[in-house]
Amino acid sequence: MNTIATITWLTFHEARRRRMVLAAMALAVVFLALFIIGFTLINNQLISDHVPRLIVNQIHNFLLIAGLYVVHFLTIMLAIFASVDTIAGEIATHTIQTIVTKPVRRWQVVLGKWLGYGAMLVLYLGILDGGILLAVYALVGYVPPNPLQGLLLLMLEALVLLSLSLLGGTRFSTLTNGVALFMLYGLAFIGAWVEQIGALLQSSAAVRVGVVTSLLLPVEALWRRAAYLMQPPLLNNTPTPFSTSSVPSQAMVLYALVYLVVALGLAMRAFSRRDL
Repeated sequence: MNTIATITWLTFHEARRRRMVLAAMALAVVFLALFIIGFTLINNQLISDHVPRLIVNQIHNFLLIAGLYVVHFLTIMLAIFASVDTIAGEIATHTIQTIVTKPVRRWQVVLGKWLGYGAMLVLYLGILDGGILLAVYALVGYVPPNPLQGLLLLMLEALVLLSLSLLGGTRFSTLTNGVALFMLYGLAFIGAWVEQIGALLQSSAAVRVGVVTSLLLPVEALWRRAAYLMQPPLLNNTPTPFSTSSVPSQAMVLYALVYLVVALGLAMRAFSRRDL
């Protein structure tokens, strides 16, 4: 446990020192500032127009979900860019040998790196999502339905992508791993829209296509379930960019958990057997 904790600590601080992470945090601050300014201006206009309270609450929720969607996208990008070369890059530069030549099991290296980057992603997501939720509550006193469940689902999707990134890093080069991750995410993204449109048009074939792509990478499915849980029934039943006509079930959440564990387990096994 001491070995894993040490690798976790070193990985977390290595990620923190990277300019990419610092840039991501700086952009996060800018995004929160712009979100607060935009939300305030729109809310002031709604008040001056004497819009009914029920409609105002729906607009507040829509703006909040839109902000969370941006955070969802930023977290996915950070999960890929921060971890894509953590194993593949160190293997290519042979810096990994300074660790594995010591009395450290290789699976401990992978697990420690996963915990370190996972802590960074959870912290980043918590700051941004928490900032949006607190800002909206402080400005208008609005709290969306099921905020904790939604936040946990967003954290789960980041950890799923991190596990897959580490697995790819044990087999592929940094460039190949990054391209593969973006292509998989692209398939999941398009598949999610095909599923939603298919559900609206009552096309079972299109829905099945979306389900299959969600099985390949359940990231977008987790986002859609989080968005569904954090929206009131009126918005979920109204066609908007964030409404969900085909709601991922609890079984998909359990599948994502299994997906995470299996991907991490395969990464530890593959790295243990790889010839360095």
